[in-house]
This record gives sequence, structure tokens and C-alpha cells, in this order.
Amino acid sequence: MVAVMQSDLVRRHRLTVEEYFRMAEVGLLAPEARVELIEGEIFDMAPIGNEHGGFTAWLHRRFLRDLGESISVWDQVTLPLGRFSAPEPDLTILKYRKDEYRGKRPAPEDVLLIVEVSQSSLRHDRNAKLPLYARYDIPEVWILDVQRLQLQLFHTVEAGKYIHTSLTPTPGPLSLRGLPGATVDLTGLFED
Repeated sequence: MVAVMQSDLVRRHRLTVEEYFRMAEVGLLAPEARVELIEGEIFDMAPIGNEHGGFTAWLHRRFLRDLGESISVWDQVTLPLGRFSAPEPDLTILKYRKDEYRGKRPAPEDVLLIVEVSQSSLRHDRNAKLPLYARYDIPEVWILDVQRLQLQLFHTVEAGKYIHTSLTPTPGPLSLRGLPGATVDLTGLFED
């Protein structure tokens, strides 16, 4: 007689985006809770520090100055991606819509660029969120590493992965892949 080992049959329950939003509606998630849903799991996010907030505000102003009426800028607003993920990017640059997405949340095809400002979340942003953005064909992602003062750029999705990446400690004018001919000037980003 041969003994057969069975694998553990315990399964995880992945929350859907619908369940996640419902939890917030009924108060299971406090309005001030800093959380996001990634692949059906709720992740706590660290409070926003001064540097993180300052970089986010600087970038927001720069996007509006350089791209103005051709975009909408969302700061830390939940972006549903598929059935099981609703990340909260630091900045989401969207195609301009007259209603500013009041009537309907943006879909992945509305996103031009996502910017993650990583003060304490670099590993999570790179290992969990970046592959998620690639799977949903977000054309471009920037990760600003607050600790190392460098900007990493990701673009061109093939087979669910970004195939072009570059790193700069001194960003200047940068083109946006989703807005041909448009540039945003990041000169001075890491200066006091």
C-alpha cells in the first residue's frame, strides 16, 4: 500500500473590486484608511511623508503647467484594474475628458501615465504594482525613488511586461508615450 500525500485544500478568498468598494461604502474601511486592493488582497499603505507629498505636489504642478488642457491629473485616486485590483497610484495622468471622469471611473485605456512616488514602498511598487500595470497595458509608468533621488521610467508593454526601462538621477524634458509630441520638463525635480 502506497501512502499518498494530499496538498492542503485551504484556499484564499480574493476580494473583488466590487466587494472592496462595498466594504468602503458600508464603513468596513474607514474613509481615511490608506489601503489599496492588489490581486484580491488589501494592502495597507504608509502615511504620506513630507518628501513624498512634496514630490507629488511638484509633479502635479509640472504636469498641469506643461500639458494643461490635454490631460486630467488624479492624485491618489483609486483606479480599478480588472476584477481583483484597485490600486491607488500617487499620480494618474489621464486622457482629458470634459466631465473629468465624474460620471464614470477611468478604464485602463484612459490612462496615459502612472507615477508612483516611493518613499517606503519601492519593493511593493516594483514587484506588485508594476506587473499589474503592464498586464493592463498602461503605456508608461514612472517610479520616483525618494531615498535614492532617481526616476525610473518603464514603457512599451510586450507579453504583459515592460520591455523598456531607464533610470535617471537628473531628469529633464520627457516625452509621454501616450501623448505624441507632448513633453513635461522635470528639470530641477531633485533640487531643493
